[in-house]
Amino acid sequence: MIVTRRGYTIAAAVAVALAGVIVAVALRSSDPDRPAASPTATASPTGSPIPVIMPGRPGESASTVPSDQVKAPDGSRYNTLDTWFVRMMIPHHQQALEMAALAPTRAKHPQIRAIADRITAAQGPEVRFFRTWLQQRGLGEKSDEGGHDHGAMKGMQPPEAIRGLAGLTGDAFDKMFVDMMAAHHEGAITMCTDVLRVGVDQRIQELATGIAAEQQAEINRLREIPL
Repeated sequence: MIVTRRGYTIAAAVAVALAGVIVAVALRSSDPDRPAASPTATASPTGSPIPVIMPGRPGESASTVPSDQVKAPDGSRYNTLDTWFVRMMIPHHQQALEMAALAPTRAKHPQIRAIADRITAAQGPEVRFFRTWLQQRGLGEKSDEGGHDHGAMKGMQPPEAIRGLAGLTGDAFDKMFVDMMAAHHEGAITMCTDVLRVGVDQRIQELATGIAAEQQAEINRLREIPL
């Protein structure tokens, strides 16, 4: 089922909620009584090093480093929610990339194609970062209990909706793309706010803040397209 558009009221509410979470994270980062996280384990990626684009902090440029040099800092901490977030965001981003890849040949409005290009440019490197994060901690993309629980990933679109989107062009594609991508982004923002509340890995905190801010901005841009 495709989630219908909910307008600026919901977008504004999400933005306000995100701002509150960011303030809460800033306050708790200085709490000396915060419980310790699970100990980390490092592991070197297998195979030859590949270039990995490391997303910068909000407002900063990305940097490229060999994958075998992307290591957790000594003494870094992470917990089960950090790991859950990273594992879930890989397929979540992959679905956004799948939808974005449809836009160049199907979208009518240039704004749709521009937003799809931004999604591809941002989320492809983030997927590579997430995979490297797992590799450096000796973790797989799936938990020991089994595969990804798509029901736990907010905003994920059902396969039949993706197939339906792929069969459209022009205005019909644009309207469906806006509804689906906005709902998908809203789900990602929810996942980011969850890890901001409970996660402990500093790099994940920074990345989740940047993802949530960027995807809220993209929701606003999607809603401004005259359809």
